[in-house]
Amino acid sequence: MSAIDVATNDAPPQAGRKEWVGLAVLALACLLYVMDLTVLHLAVPEISEDLHPTSTELLWIIDVYGFMVAGALVVMGTLGDRIGRRKLLMIGAVCFGLTSILAAFSNSAEMLIVSRALLGLSGATIAPSTLSLIFHMFPDPKQRGIAIAWWIAAFSAGSVVGPVVGGAMLELFWWGSVFLLALPVMAALLILGPRVLPEYKDPNAGRLDVLSAAMSVVAVLGIVYGIKEIAAHGYSDTANASITVGLLVGVAWAYRQQRLENPMIDVSLFTVRSFNSALTVNFFAIFMMVGYFIFVFQYLQLVLGLSPLEAGLWGLPGAAGFVVTSQMTPRLAHRFTPPQLVGTGLAVAALGLYVLIGVSADNGDRGLTIAVLGSVIISLGMGPVFGLTTELIVGSAPPEKAGAASGISETAAELGGALGIAIFGSVGVTMYRNGLDELPAGVPPEAAADARDTLGGAVAAAADLPANLAYALLDIAEHAFVDGMRLSTAIAAVLATFVAGFAFVGLKPAAQAAVEHGHLVPPSEPGESGESRETEPVSPAPAVAEGDLSQTKVNV
Repeated sequence: MSAIDVATNDAPPQAGRKEWVGLAVLALACLLYVMDLTVLHLAVPEISEDLHPTSTELLWIIDVYGFMVAGALVVMGTLGDRIGRRKLLMIGAVCFGLTSILAAFSNSAEMLIVSRALLGLSGATIAPSTLSLIFHMFPDPKQRGIAIAWWIAAFSAGSVVGPVVGGAMLELFWWGSVFLLALPVMAALLILGPRVLPEYKDPNAGRLDVLSAAMSVVAVLGIVYGIKEIAAHGYSDTANASITVGLLVGVAWAYRQQRLENPMIDVSLFTVRSFNSALTVNFFAIFMMVGYFIFVFQYLQLVLGLSPLEAGLWGLPGAAGFVVTSQMTPRLAHRFTPPQLVGTGLAVAALGLYVLIGVSADNGDRGLTIAVLGSVIISLGMGPVFGLTTELIVGSAPPEKAGAASGISETAAELGGALGIAIFGSVGVTMYRNGLDELPAGVPPEAAADARDTLGGAVAAAADLPANLAYALLDIAEHAFVDGMRLSTAIAAVLATFVAGFAFVGLKPAAQAAVEHGHLVPPSEPGESGESRETEPVSPAPAVAEGDLSQTKVNV
C-alpha cells in the first residue's frame, strides 16, 4: 500500500479491461526488446558470409546495441519524465521500426554497426517507459504485482522465443529478416498505445543534461574500442589513447554528477558498502553469462553444422531452465536467504561452465550434448541470481534513493552484458587469430585474410577452394575457434567460482539492509511453515517518489 493509500484509507481504483490490454501491448514491446538481443547471435554466420566484417567489426555489430542502451537508459528516463512516458515510448517505437528496416537492408558492416547503435538508442526508451506506465495503470498493489509478474515474464519469454523465431526466419529468408520481426510489434504499439496507455509526466522532473549524456557514451565506447583494438591488432598508440580518453572522460563525468543539481546518477550511492556488494555480484553475473553465450550458437552452426532453426531449438532447454528457476525463486526464498540462493546459483552456473569447457571441434554428437548440458546447468544456476541481486541493489540503498539505485542497477546490467561480449569476444578473437598463423599451402591470400578475421569468413572462403584444401582450412579454423571458446569459458568459470564465494559472505549486509528497509522478508526459521511466513505482518517499504519508480526495472 502506498503512502497515499495509508493516509486516506481509500481503496485504490481497480484496473479494467483497457489497462490489461495496455499491459499486453507493453509486454509485447518488452519481448521484442529482449528478442533483438538474442536473435542476432543466430545470424552471425550468415552476416559474416554476406558482409565480410573483420573480427573487430563483428564484435561491434553484436554488442554496440547493448552499449548504446546502457549509455542512454538514464537519459531516456529523464527525458520521459519531461515530455511524457507514453510520448517517449511512441517516438521510440517509430525510431525502432525505422532503424530495424535500416539494419535489415544494410549492405556493409559499417552500415549495420550504425543501424545497431541507433536501435540501441531506440531500445533505451522501452524499459523505463513500460514499467513507469504500469505503476500508473495499476494503482491497486495486488493487481500491480500481477502486472509486474507478467512484465517480467515478457522479458524471460523473449530469451526463449528469440532463438526459435529467429532460426525459423533464417531458414526461410536472409539474415536481415530477423530485424523485420520488430515491425508488426511496433505497429501494434503505435496503433493501440494512444488508445490504451495513459500519459504521465513527472512535475518535478530534473533538467536533462546533454553534456553528461554525451560524456557517458564517450567514456564507455572509448574504453571498449581500445579493448577491441588490442584484441584485434595488439597494443598500439591508438588503443592506449582510446582507453585513456575513455577513463578520463569517465572520471570527469563522475565529478560532474557530484556538482549537478539533477545528476544522471547519484554517485553518492557508491559509498554504501551493501549497495556496492550487490551491484558487483549482479554486474559480474551478467558479464559472465552474456560473455560465454556469444560462442554457443556459432559453435552449433559453424562447427557442428546445424541449421539456424536447429540451433535455435537446441537453445530452448537452456532458456527454459532459466525461466523455471527464476519462477521458483520466490518459493525458495521462504527457506533460504538471498546470499545462500545467489551463491548457490552462481556455484551451479560455474559447474555448467566447467562442463562447457569439454567441447571440441572433433566430438560431433558428444559436442552437442556437452554444449546443451552445459547451457542448461548454467541457466538453472543463473535463474535466481538476477532478480534477487536487483532486489538487493534497490533494497540495500537508503529508501529515499531507491529510484536512483534502480537506475544504476539497470545501467550496470546493460554495461555488464556489453562488456562481457567485448572482453570475452576479444579473448576468443585473439586465440582464433593465433591459431590461424600458419595456413595450408595453396590458400589464396584473399581467402587467407577472410579466414583469419572470423570463423564465418573461413567457412565462406573454404566454399571456393578445392575439397582437400577446404577441409584442411576448416579443420584449422574450427580448432582455433573452439580453443578461443574454451579459454573464454574457462575464464568465466573461474570468475563465477570466486563471485559465488563472495556472494555467500558479501551479500549478507545487503540482505540485512533490504530487510530493514522493508524490501525483503527474512526466510522462515527452521520448523516454520512457508504459509505461516506469508501471513506475518510486514511493514511496507517507505514510499518512493513517482519519478524514481519510473526507472525501476528487474533484470532478467
